Amino acid sequence: MGLGQIFGNPMCLVAVIAGTMIGLVVGALPGLNSAITISVLTPLTFGMDPAVALCMCAGIYEGATAGGSVAAILLKVPGTGAAVVTAFDGYPMYKKGQGGLALGIATTSSMFGGVVSALVLCFCAPALAQQALRFGPPEYFMLAVMGMASVIGMDSKKMAKNFLSMAIGLFIGIIGISPQGGVARYTLGSVTLLEGVSFVPMLIGLFGISSIFEMLETMGGVSGIKETVEKIKLRLPDKKMHKSFLPIWMQTSIIGNIVGIIPGAGMTIAIFMAYDQAKRSYPKLKFGTGEPIGVAAPECANNSVTGGSMVPLLALGIPGNPAAAVFLGALMIHGLRTGPALFRDNPETVNALIVAFLIASILLLPLMIIFCNYMATYVLRLRREVLSGLILILCVTGAFASDYSVGGVAIAVVFGILGYFFIKFKIPMAPMILANILASMMESYWLQSMVLANGDYSLFVTRPISLILLILAILFLAMPLWRKVKEAKQNKAAEAVSSSK
Repeated sequence: MGLGQIFGNPMCLVAVIAGTMIGLVVGALPGLNSAITISVLTPLTFGMDPAVALCMCAGIYEGATAGGSVAAILLKVPGTGAAVVTAFDGYPMYKKGQGGLALGIATTSSMFGGVVSALVLCFCAPALAQQALRFGPPEYFMLAVMGMASVIGMDSKKMAKNFLSMAIGLFIGIIGISPQGGVARYTLGSVTLLEGVSFVPMLIGLFGISSIFEMLETMGGVSGIKETVEKIKLRLPDKKMHKSFLPIWMQTSIIGNIVGIIPGAGMTIAIFMAYDQAKRSYPKLKFGTGEPIGVAAPECANNSVTGGSMVPLLALGIPGNPAAAVFLGALMIHGLRTGPALFRDNPETVNALIVAFLIASILLLPLMIIFCNYMATYVLRLRREVLSGLILILCVTGAFASDYSVGGVAIAVVFGILGYFFIKFKIPMAPMILANILASMMESYWLQSMVLANGDYSLFVTRPISLILLILAILFLAMPLWRKVKEAKQNKAAEAVSSSK
């Protein structure tokens, strides 16, 4: 059905190709990423066929994730957060005169990871959606609790910041009219906020306008890039090298998909886990000095996250990371509702989206060759002043087009400032976005659960699925705390040994 939709409607195929190329260009530009691009362009797709719009978004997501490796390898400046680890070995390869090979390894690794994640999305999302039909209000409430617990506990070093971000997201999520009493909450007398904070303008502000503030800080030092970027030709690895990559590709694609499916985990965790796995698998190699495996592992992992992050979004309505959350905005713009109803009511659109991820992953190879050989040098020389102006125009246009009111622009500006402060103080945005999405869902399902059980809280532990989700939530919170206690004991033991000497 998905293949028929893609190839039966030429615009869908054109959208995938165009989206992937746009994603490669955006990903190569430091400071921009797929979430920014999709959030800015989503309102402009309002008049498009939903399948065409979502196919373009899928291409942007895949392309931007892979495109970040270009700047990481050639400039040691990751184009996206997903390419941070790629610079560890990619840039040393470039300095050794192997920049073309490093780009080729990044391309084939991204394609492998993308194809695997698209297949996981194809098989897992419909199956999970079918199981979700068994969920009632208590199960959905506990699912939201588990999602929040996974975000808070994912990084033990940032638990406090994750909690703060989530608290802000929950507060934003309850702005508007109360579903229980019909009372306006925290609207400040604004008619615009009676229906809550508009999701798409909020994302445009958090990702688009905040990125402009970041660019304003670095405009003075960008002119030097012109002298540092040399024209380079992408060179694909030979069969022997591809064969040697297969074990690490399999391992890191599994890591990427698992991390992608966990709500709020994000690509950064996946790429560092993949790099650590490569170090454990090849202990004799000197990572950080230009090892090809050091490029292959993170690039396979980050593109494996793309399809995995869409599984909980399409099946349950819970995004795996910020980019997937932006997809939720795209679905909302076109009147589509995530969860089992999406597969039941709009099978053609959702299957076209799944196939679009697969096609975009395959297209990475030819489009990356074209981009690296003929366009990358010129894209990396773009002046930030011009780029920030174009982004600002698109942000304002997109925020206004989301609901055709100035209120949307105001929301985008406010959240742009908030997003900038989040970046400056290194507070992660993913928990806030996830909490904002889950806030109304949690409140609604909590009220339904209490009506169903006549106020009896034991309902959440007497139903098997709800109990399992509760246990998982506790484990997500307990594991990082246990790691902290273990590290503290190890440090004390080390201090005791050193003092005795």
